Order: sequence, then C-alpha cells, then structure tokens
Amino acid sequence: MAATPQQARRRPIWFIGAVRRCERQLRLGAKAVTAVRIGLFVVIGIIGLSAVLAQKAPITRTMVLQDRDGPMAGNPKGDVTIIAFLDYNCPYCKKSDPDLERLIKTDGKIRLIYKDWPILSPASIHGAELALAARYQGKYEIVHDALMRIPGSHINNATMDRTLRMSGVDIDLLNLDLKRHSTEIQALLRHNRDQARALGLKGVPAFLIGPFDEPAALDYSGFKKVVAEVRMLQGK
Repeated sequence: MAATPQQARRRPIWFIGAVRRCERQLRLGAKAVTAVRIGLFVVIGIIGLSAVLAQKAPITRTMVLQDRDGPMAGNPKGDVTIIAFLDYNCPYCKKSDPDLERLIKTDGKIRLIYKDWPILSPASIHGAELALAARYQGKYEIVHDALMRIPGSHINNATMDRTLRMSGVDIDLLNLDLKRHSTEIQALLRHNRDQARALGLKGVPAFLIGPFDEPAALDYSGFKKVVAEVRMLQGK
C-alpha cells in the first residue's frame, strides 16, 4: 500500500531523528572506546614505570661508606670513614666500643657512622629504636653509650628503660619521638639490615674501615693499625 503524501512527509522527520540519535550514540560509543583505550595505555605505562622505579640500584660498599643516613660521630670531613654495625645485646660490641670512641677522640680525623643492626634478640630491636629516637633530641650518643655500658648479653627492655632514666635523656620526649617518628626509625633499621645483607655480613660487631672489613671486635691498637693502613693506601 502506497503512503499518502502526509505520511511521506512525516516519516522522514521521524527517520531523520532516529538516525541522528543513532549517530550520537555511535559517536559516544566511539569516544568511550577511545577513552578506555587511552586509559589502558596510561595504566600500563604507570605499571611499567613503577616496576622500573621499584628496581633499586644494587647496594655497594662505596654507597655504604658514603651513607649519611645513620648517626655520625667524629669528624664529618674525616679522611677515614668507619662504619660500625652493632647490637646492644652484643658483648663483643660492648668490648670494642670504648676503644673505638677513644680512637675517634684521639685521632680527630675519623668519621664514624653507627649502623644499628639489632639481630640478637627482640630487646636488641628495642634498644636500637631507643637510640635512634634519641637522635631527635640530639642525644643519640648518650643513649648509645648508656646501652653499651650495660654488662651482659641478655639485657631486657625493662633494664634498658631503667638505665636510660638515669642517663639524662628526656624520657617523655624520647617516648613521644618513638611514636611520632616510628616510620622513619623502622625505615632506617631496614636500610641498615639491607646494607648488612648486601655486604654479606654474618654478625656483629662488623666494621668497615676504608677498604677493609673487620668482622670481629678490635681493641684500640687494632683500630689504630687498620686506620694507619688505610692512610698508607691513600698516600697520607
């Protein structure tokens, strides 16, 4: 049946409207597909970049000797660097500590970096956290010395806390810094652990003195001899 002239006039209007709606939907669909594709490329790119960034550079001896993250003693511009990996429950660390401090004071040209590496007991971790928290009130060395002078190798948390209450450290501030700087303290302990593992260290004490490794306790003359050998290699 043929359409009347009026139907012929109406149908194009309806048909054109439908066609235009379809075209709009198709255009929107195409834009959506394009947007999804772009989004996927962006996500893939971010994932790839993250993977590259996550691949840390291997830890080298030079990196450790040049590290500035740990607490420092002695001369910041010293011609010899000593890195000391220590644990507050290590009797051999405690044996070496006074002689190492004596060398630093009498020599005057040594830069000493402390690496708290608590591997012997849970209390060792507590001691390391206390010492690193004391950095925020400028008293790392006071806490370090106090903990190193507790005799024995099975020192518990309570004994460490009691000792520090008599050391002149602001205990309230220390406990506050333990909480508010917990993230930084734990990050530094992981940093020290990663360095020790990368260097293949087997235990504490362990000393890096210039190019030499000393994986054992040294006395004053032992430290002095190694430092002299380092300077001889440096032509000094």
